Order: sequence, then C-alpha cells, then structure tokens
Amino acid sequence: MNLSAPFIARPVATTLLTIGLALAGLVAFFKLPVSPLPKVDFPTILVTANLPGASPETVATSVTTPLERRLGAIAGVSEITSTSSVSNSRIILQFDLSRDIDGAARDVQAAINAARVDLPVSLRSNPQYRKINPADAPVVVIALTSDTLGQGRLYDAASNILQQKLSQVGGVGQVVVSGSSLPAVRVELNPTALSKYGIGMESVRAALAAANANSPKGAIEVGDRRYQIYSNDQATVAEQYRSLIIAWRNGAPVRLSDVAEVINSVEDIRNEGQANGKRSVLVIIYKQPNANIIETVDEIRALLPELQAAMPNDVDLQVVSDRTTTIRAALKEVGSALVIGVILVVLVTFAFLRSVRAGFVASVSVPVSLIATFGGMYLLGFSINNLSLMAMTIAAGFVVDDAIIVLENISRHIEEGMSRVAAALQGAREVGFTVVSMSLSLIAVFIPILLMGGIVGRLFREFAVTLTVAILISMVVSLTTTPMMCAYVLRRHGDGGGERKPGLFFRLSERAFDLLQKGYGRSLSLVLRHPLITILVFLVTVLLNIHLYATIPKGFFPQQDTGRIVGGIRADQSISFQAMRRKFRQFMEIVRADPAVESVAGFTGGFQTNSGFLFATLKPLKERDASADQVIARLRPKLAQVPGASLFMAPVQDIRVGGRQSNALYQYTLRADSLPDLYAWTPKIVEALRHDSSVITDIDTDQQQGGLQVNVTIDRDSASRLGISTSAISATLYDAFGQRQVSTIYNALNQYHVVMEVAPQWWQNPEGLKDIYVSTSGGAVSGTQSSSGISTSAPAAATSASTNASGNAAAAAAAAASQAIANQRTNQIAVGGRSSASTGQAVSTAPEKLVPLSALTTYQFDTTPLAVNHQSMFVASTISFNLAPGKTLSDAVTYINDTMREIGVPSTLHGSFQGTAGAFQQSLSNQLILVLAALAAVYIVLGIL
Repeated sequence: MNLSAPFIARPVATTLLTIGLALAGLVAFFKLPVSPLPKVDFPTILVTANLPGASPETVATSVTTPLERRLGAIAGVSEITSTSSVSNSRIILQFDLSRDIDGAARDVQAAINAARVDLPVSLRSNPQYRKINPADAPVVVIALTSDTLGQGRLYDAASNILQQKLSQVGGVGQVVVSGSSLPAVRVELNPTALSKYGIGMESVRAALAAANANSPKGAIEVGDRRYQIYSNDQATVAEQYRSLIIAWRNGAPVRLSDVAEVINSVEDIRNEGQANGKRSVLVIIYKQPNANIIETVDEIRALLPELQAAMPNDVDLQVVSDRTTTIRAALKEVGSALVIGVILVVLVTFAFLRSVRAGFVASVSVPVSLIATFGGMYLLGFSINNLSLMAMTIAAGFVVDDAIIVLENISRHIEEGMSRVAAALQGAREVGFTVVSMSLSLIAVFIPILLMGGIVGRLFREFAVTLTVAILISMVVSLTTTPMMCAYVLRRHGDGGGERKPGLFFRLSERAFDLLQKGYGRSLSLVLRHPLITILVFLVTVLLNIHLYATIPKGFFPQQDTGRIVGGIRADQSISFQAMRRKFRQFMEIVRADPAVESVAGFTGGFQTNSGFLFATLKPLKERDASADQVIARLRPKLAQVPGASLFMAPVQDIRVGGRQSNALYQYTLRADSLPDLYAWTPKIVEALRHDSSVITDIDTDQQQGGLQVNVTIDRDSASRLGISTSAISATLYDAFGQRQVSTIYNALNQYHVVMEVAPQWWQNPEGLKDIYVSTSGGAVSGTQSSSGISTSAPAAATSASTNASGNAAAAAAAAASQAIANQRTNQIAVGGRSSASTGQAVSTAPEKLVPLSALTTYQFDTTPLAVNHQSMFVASTISFNLAPGKTLSDAVTYINDTMREIGVPSTLHGSFQGTAGAFQQSLSNQLILVLAALAAVYIVLGIL
C-alpha cells in the first residue's frame, strides 16, 4: 500500500491542503496566549479571616486551628500551611494536581460553614476564600502619588476607581491595593477628660455607634404626590462628629470635642507606601491562570489614560513594574533563535543537496510543519512560551530529516532513468515505512515525559507534546507534500529542464564530500577490525556518563534574570512602626540609588509591623552593566549597614512552588515533637547555616518569638467586688488601644468607618494604662437601657420633678418635655438605627462610677510571638534561603543536611524541604527511571516496527 499515491496523483489538491494547513497554523499563532512558561494550575485556595485586635496566639487558637481541623479533612489536600498574625489568619490549601479546583472550592466553603460554630462570636464576618496560583507574580504595579492629597484619599481613589475598573479587564485575576487604608474619622480620646466628666469609654463607643444610621424612613403621601422622608442621620466628616453630645453633666452638654480630638485620617495609621522616593499607594495586579499576559498588560496600559482622567486632580498614575518587558524580550530572542535555526537548516540542506530545486523541496517541510504546529497547540490549549518555542527550535532539525529521506530516495530513482512521477511513487513507497518508524521512535523518547507526574511533568508536558505534534506533522508532510513536489519540481541532473551544468561550487563541494566519505570509510573499517576495543570504549563512555550524572550538581530551574527583583524586609521583632518606617525608607533609598535600578516601589505595615515588601525594576539588559544576581550581590553590603533590620532580595522567577510566603526562593521547614525543642533549635540551625555563605545566602526564618507585649494581669477578686467583669476590662482596653471601628459611614461608592482609640501620647507609652478608667456599670449608667447600649435615664430636673406631689405633675411633665426638645436641638446628629431616638433622650446625665484600671490590674513586659506558623496543622518554623553565585540546589540540599548532622540536631526535630526545593527533591527520585524508560521505549518501538 502506497500512502503517498493519492497525493502525487492530485498535485493541486495536495498543494491546497498544504496551504490550508499552514494558514490554520498562522491564524492559531495570533490567537495563542503568551506566557513565560506553560500554564501550570496549582490547585491552591487561600482562606483568610480577621479578628481585629487579637494577638497571634489568640488568632491561632481561636480561629486558625478550628478552621484547619475542618479544612484538613477535605479529600485531596496535599499541603496545608497557615500563618496567624495580629488580627489576621491566613491558611493556604494546596491540593493534588489532579484535583478539580472548582470542586475543591465547594468543599472549602462547606468546611468553613461547618467551622463557624467553633469560631469566636466576635469574628466580624465569615472567613473568606479565593483560588490563587502561588506561581504567579504581579504582572503590573501602578503607583498613585500626589503632592496635595493625603494617603487616605489616594487609597480611596485606588479602591473605588482603579480596583473596580481594572478588575473588569479581560485576563485580570486579582487587584490588590496596598500602602495605606481607607479614609476614616479617627476619634482620639483623652482618658483624663473622660474621667473628669465621669464618662466610660464604652459609653463613648455606644454613642458613636448610634450616631450613624442608614435605614429606611418611609414616605408621606399628600393628595396625588408622594414625598420620601429623608433625615440627616449620617455624619461623614470629623467636623460633624465634634459637636456630638455624648453626655449631660450639670445640665450642660458634653460634646465629643470636649473629651477627644476628632480628625479626618485613615483606618490604620500604621501603613506606609512609597514609589521612587514619594509616598504612594500601590495597585498590584495579578493575571488569571489562562490569560495572555501580553494582551492583558496591553489592555491595562490602554486603559490608563481613561483612569488618569477619572482620578482627582493632582493624582499621578505611574507604572513602576511591568512583567511583560522581559517576557517580550525573551520571547523575541527565542523567536529569533527559531528563525535563525530554520534558516540554517535550509542553508545546510541547500549546501549538501547542491540543487536549488531539491533544496526547495526539502525546505518546504520545515516552515509548513512548524507553522502548522501552532494549530495543534491551539487545539490542545497550549500557549506560546519559552518551553514551547524551545520545542519548535529543536523540531526544526527533526522535521527536515523525513523530507530528506524521501527526497534522496526519489532523486536516486530519477537519476537512474525513471520518470519523475514513477520515481516519486516508487521512492515514497520504499521509504514510507522507514519514515513512520523513525518518527515514532523519536516520539517514543518523549513518552516518559508525557507520563511524568508532579510539577516537572506538568511543565515539560507542553514541551514534549509540542515536539511530538511537530514530528507527526512533519511525517505527514514528508509522505504527502514532499513526494508530490518531487514528482513535479525535480529534474534529472543534466536534463534540459532548466538545471545548469555543474559549476565551481558543485565541483569543490563534491571533492569535500568525497574526502568526508573516504574518512568515514577508513574510521568504520578501523572500528570493524577491532571490535573488542570498540566495545570497551563504548562501555567506558557509558560508565563515564553514569559517573557524570551522579557527580554533576543538579538544579530545579536555572536562575532567571527577569529584570525584576522582589525584596522582603525583616526588622527587630520589637520594633515600633515609627522606627520601621524609617528603616523602610532607608532600604528604599539604597536600592533606588543603584545605577542598574530603574524604579522601586514598596510598602510596610499592616498585620506585621516589622516586615515590608518592595518591587525593584531593573533597566533593560543593554542599559545595565550587571545581571540581577550581581545587582543583589553588590547591594548586600550597603543594605547590611542598616542596623536592626534586613532586606532579603531575589530575582523574580517564572516558576515558584508552594503556598508559604518567605523572604527567599527556597524553603526548609522544621517540625518537632515538642514546641520548646522547635523554638530552641531553630535559631541554632539558622546561626550554623550562616557560618558559610559560599553555598547559601539570605538565610532567614519565619519564627518570631521575640516580640514584646504588655501583659495585663486582672485582679479578678477586686474586679468582682466592684461589679466589673473581665469582658468589660477587655472591651475598655480594646476601645483604648485597638483602633476599634465603632461606626460605619455610608456613601454611594463605599463604606467607611469611625475609628476610636486613645490619643497617641497614651498608646505610645505603657504608663498610659494608668490613666484608663473602667465603668462599674460596664459602660451604661443606671436607668433604662436603650437598644443601642446608651443609658436613657431621665435628666435630673425631670426625675426630681416626677417625684413631687401630684399637684406638681404638670410642671414636672413640662420640664421633661422641655429638656427632651433641648436635647433634640442640641445634638446635631440624630440617633438612628438601633437607638431609641423617639424618646428624645440623647445621652445619659448621671456620672458613671469609674475605677482606675491600675486599681484592678498590674502589668509587666513579656515576650510574645509576632506570628504563629503551622505546617500540616502542627506548629512549624520555616528557614528560607537563596543560592550563592555558582551553586545549585543540590549543593544547598547537601550543605543543609550536613550542617544538621554536624550540630547534633535531636531526633525529635524533623526537617523537610518545601516549595521549589521540595519539588526538586521529588523530581530527583524518578529522574533515573525516566531516562531508562525513554531508552526502553525507543528500543521497544524499533523492535516492534
């Protein structure tokens, strides 16, 4: 059976089919997504929960652990890690690669619902979850700066305008705003003034909570008209809150401004963002897993003029990091290498065939096969990336082989005197099976890669399949288009069909080929005359390769220079935010001053005040004198001069495995049978690893047990004797020092908060605890308790009048009514929502009985963890590190294992590599098996054929 015969007999149809195949690939090329690496979906879900004001240990025990118990029971969870910090719980679930992420998300939602009964009632909202890809880095970072507007206004504009608009761009997966927080009205209480008026902090909180209402009021209908009722039941700015009456004393109102400083500020003042030396708010944009990164960034940039026009005046938008700059350059470079490879293949083919017509026939298969491969990639859901383009580059050398085999055999028959069509039919029939067997044997090499599991298998599967598709298309083209072209394009040498007689080039090349052929013949004869020596050389070569395989250092992926550097700041665990902000600015200036750095942006604050993060964008390679690793190396000595803090920097990599965040690329996690062993040995191991910086650098650990705390000890007997509960003391402390959100301000775009705490001079000094007072009534004075928690006892005059004789009843009623009307007029902010505004009673009039906190408590300084980390639901510590120049991951693994043995780590302590280092170790376990399987597959296919 001759598969080529129908195509030789129908040259027009074959030509059109070939053109159609190429056009389909060309159309697919422009539709394929572009990314640095193949799409690898790590089924990962992030669960977050907020318990404002709670310590890391409280968050870990009351929020994280109950959630972990429920989430850990979900099928297919391969890794569960968590970090509990101040007010925040962060749990990352990584599932098996075969697990459907949507089904896993439904299971996570069910687990969160089941865990709700175990969570504290003070949790403001249900834990939230979302799907993430830990391998994704931000594609774009936009900085908002202004010379006149405050950080709160910038954050508000970023949250209300940029975040919403950018989230609607095709391909955008997540938009994060950092560097500040939403605008807020901050009430900074004066504890001394409160005690003077006999007002408890809980009463102030309750008054503020009742000061805003966003509830329906109904309507009035007059004849054929309807009037909607509206009232000024909201206060939106600080000025409107200052006149709020919070109590009556001796017939005079006590306004909020009498006991507090009320200012327009932000929800969390412990936040800082910077970009290129200016205070800024950062908008960090991530892409969806299957998005075309270049198209996504192009759409974002096209939207920027519209977004700039929507910003308030004097707000400047600047792109400080664009991930696609180096991706475009890398893909262009690989694409250029592919084109050069194709040209070289064609030139070599022409040079060896020494015939324009024959070279043309053989060369057609290369572009047709490669272009048509893009169509197969599109149908398989692949992308244009470095690995797929590398597969195409390698395929350029493979795809021409089949065509040359067919061409040579047909040419031989033509030279022997057969007609072109007959020679094409005969030659294609003779070598058709050879072409098929050769193509299948090449494909067999990639079968083990196709069956490879884990992350490495997912990454290289697209490489192997792309190469396989190219080889298969080349086989089809060689058995259809190539013999058809041979039948109608080739000419016998010397015929008058347009071929010229051999020229100088032909004669010179013929001599060179004769010499090459004779040399090969002599070497072949020598080998055949000494078979034992030949076999011995073969065995030595095999043994040498085995030795090299065992001794050559191994790595996971080569270190990339993507033109982007990320940095994590770790300061002393007891550092204040004010000091942290100074160090953050120092680091930013040092990095910015490097001549290779084009821009730098970063932020600090939030849940961990001793940490920060920065993004540095390097100049293009042509404009800088150093690689990313070299830039980091020369910055290290300068960064080390900043006392009390460290900045760990690493180049952004296209592949990152694992969900735990760290300040370096690679991770080693420690767990112990007892917590004291873990906490005692982790610093020792870190110190031992730092002795030799020639293998690993930037060594850090997420174990932070050295934070400072003020331990307030309650005298429960004294508190009980005075009628004060521990919850009342805790609530008062939260009111004073917790940046407590006590009321909500509504507007058309967003919701804002009223934040209450004591003035800075009290929260910046532990001695301020002595000026805090607790109400013996828990925050409400005697009298009728309103639904809002504010006492509604009658004013003193009215209460006194109501106890007089019945003859004075009318006067008492009149006095009460007059006082009620005065209250309503004086209090500029109506009490709505849950309060009893209809009574006319604004606030209480009787002084509360206040007890100094110092009479009920004592305090002492102690240490506390800044974060509690779990691995597989057990407390763990993770050591992160980067590789020293010239070292590989296998060197680091050996060094860490040797160090652990040398310092005598007890058997109760267990260590394991996580993330990228863990994936590397896993890949080593089956690497040899894959090599042997590839060899076996080739021989099996050849044996069958």
